[in-house]
Amino acid sequence: MIIEQRTYSLQIGAVPEYLRLYEEEGLAIQRPILGRMVGYFSTEIGALHQIVHMWAYKDMNERTERRARLTADPRWKEYVKKTRPLQISQENKILIPAPFSPWATDDPSLDLAAQT
Repeated sequence: MIIEQRTYSLQIGAVPEYLRLYEEEGLAIQRPILGRMVGYFSTEIGALHQIVHMWAYKDMNERTERRARLTADPRWKEYVKKTRPLQISQENKILIPAPFSPWATDDPSLDLAAQT
């Protein structure tokens, strides 16, 4: 398994609007396609005005396939038009789980896309 961590730096004060849009629209589009959400967060201390979300994939091939499906989805394209103006920058990291991590193996029960 790999974990992708995406960090979006937003306009000052934009976190509540970004989270509202995501909860009302983005989540229902993204979750069935990407599948394994590890978590979705906003920052409170340190670098502020950031959204951090993480998704688990079997490998880079699965990540590439699922992300391609997401970016091709017309609903996602419309959703992104609403959130992109709130963003200043984006940083992506690929994290490798330690052997003892719950995310170190492919647990099918964590795949939300398979449950729909």
